[in-house]
Amino acid sequence: MKSNCVKTRNAAVQAALVFAALLSFLGSGQAQNSQIEQQPSAAKQHAAPDLPTIFVVGDSTANNNANGARGWGDPFIDYFDAEKINVLNRARGGRSSRTFMTEGLWDKVLSEMKRGDFVLIQFGHNDAGAINDTTRARGSLPGLGEETQEIDNLLTKKHEVVHTYGWYMRQMIADTKAKGATPIVLSPIPRNLWKDGKVARADNDYGKWAGEVARAEGVPFIDVNEMVAGKYEQAGQEKVAADYFTAVDHTHTTPAGAKVNAESVVEGIRGLADCRLKDLLK
Repeated sequence: MKSNCVKTRNAAVQAALVFAALLSFLGSGQAQNSQIEQQPSAAKQHAAPDLPTIFVVGDSTANNNANGARGWGDPFIDYFDAEKINVLNRARGGRSSRTFMTEGLWDKVLSEMKRGDFVLIQFGHNDAGAINDTTRARGSLPGLGEETQEIDNLLTKKHEVVHTYGWYMRQMIADTKAKGATPIVLSPIPRNLWKDGKVARADNDYGKWAGEVARAEGVPFIDVNEMVAGKYEQAGQEKVAADYFTAVDHTHTTPAGAKVNAESVVEGIRGLADCRLKDLLK
C-alpha cells in the first residue's frame, strides 16, 4: 500500500510539473510584456532633505529594469553632483499621464516635493491605449482640450471621468508650480520604428501636444523625441536595433540606449534659458 501511495504521489507531481511548464510556455510572451511594464527601478532612492531634488516622472522608457532593459531616468542620475542635488527616478512602467494620477503615484511625488525642486514630466507612450478594458484601462483622450468621458472602469470597478492628455499634463504642471517647484515637460522617447531610413516622430500627436501644453503654461520644454530620433538616424537603423533596443519590442531600451536618451535630456537641459539646473551638472 505504501509503495502504491508513493507511486501515485510521484505521478501527480510529474503531471503538475508538466502542466506548469505548458502554462509557462503558452503565457511567456504575455508575462514578459507585463514584467517590462510593471517592474520599477531596482534602486531605492532617498533624498537628502537639505538639497533640491529633480523628480523624473514618466513610464517605462524612463524607469525599467526588466529583461535586460533600462530606462533613461537611471543613468540620468549620474550626470548631476550628488552633493548639490538629489535625482529621484519616480517614473513607473506601464503608466500613462492618466493612470500615473489615478493610481496615486503623482500624489506620492507631490508629498515629497518642496519649493526649489524640479520635475521632468514625460508621458505619451501609454496614453494611446484603451480607455476602458479589463487589462489596462490606461488611455487618455487625445489632444489638449477639456473633453471628458465618463466610464465605469472595467479594471478598477470604479466610476471615472477620463480627461485628455493635455488636461492631465496641465494638472501636473499646476500642482508642481503650487509647490514652488519647476516643471519641465519632455516629449516622449521615440520608438524603434522606421520608414524610408527615418525614425518615426511624435510630431503629430504626443510630442506635438507636449510642446504645446508647455508653451501654453509657460514652462520649459525639451523635445527629446526629435533629439533622440536624430541621433538614431546618425547611428543607423541596424546599430539602433542591435545596440539600443531590447529584443522584446520596439519601445524598451538597453542600457546603451538608455544612456543615449539620458545624454539627450541633459543636452536639452543645457539648452534651456535661465535654468539653474545647468549649474548642478557634474
